[in-house]
Amino acid sequence: MLSPDQKDRLRVTAVKEKGKIIQKNLDLLSEFMKYAFEHPEVLNKIPPEAELILLPTNDLKLRALNKKMAKSLTIKGKKVVVVEIEKPKSIVSKIELLIT
Repeated sequence: MLSPDQKDRLRVTAVKEKGKIIQKNLDLLSEFMKYAFEHPEVLNKIPPEAELILLPTNDLKLRALNKKMAKSLTIKGKKVVVVEIEKPKSIVSKIELLIT
């Protein structure tokens, strides 16, 4: 049986892990959107009612989680579009604010 302290630590760990997964998916979405800006025709292939699921080619754990989500949505009768995408190595933005 777990003590209350152990339960709290497990909850904190689960929340941190979920946050990492969310951040990785946001990073994938950012990459997809960059691609879509350069190739807007890709957006015409995605039905408006579809759920977009991104499968990273270089993160097997996230890929498995996202595939599971796609399967779950399909079982629920949702239309799903799956996109294979390479996970960005690291995102380093260079932004310069110019005030005139």
